[in-house]
Amino acid sequence: MVEGLEILSDMGVTFTDSAARHIKSFLEKRGKGIGLRLAVRTTGCSGLAYVLEFADEVAANDEVFQDNDITVIIDRKSLVYLDGTELDFTREGLNEGFKFNNPNVKDECGCGESFTI
Repeated sequence: MVEGLEILSDMGVTFTDSAARHIKSFLEKRGKGIGLRLAVRTTGCSGLAYVLEFADEVAANDEVFQDNDITVIIDRKSLVYLDGTELDFTREGLNEGFKFNNPNVKDECGCGESFTI
């Protein structure tokens, strides 16, 4: 938990145990920061793409949540698109990475990099 931050009780995004382990490992290796920032940006063939990065500060338009002892920061604009999403970490053959299970998605592009709501 991060001192001095107002943590909202209704989590907009949750993590599977696998995702939480990987995120905690990445945060520990980094050695600084307050948590993880999730967002969406306009891009790709379907219109929106996920952004997953380390967070070092909280902006005025951010909402702060916690799940599995991970502080999650989401800007209010992105929260509309991410609310209810479960973040998983999967391995398929030689590939591994984070997978967004987002109930708001209506369609995804063929390459899986972008989506529409």
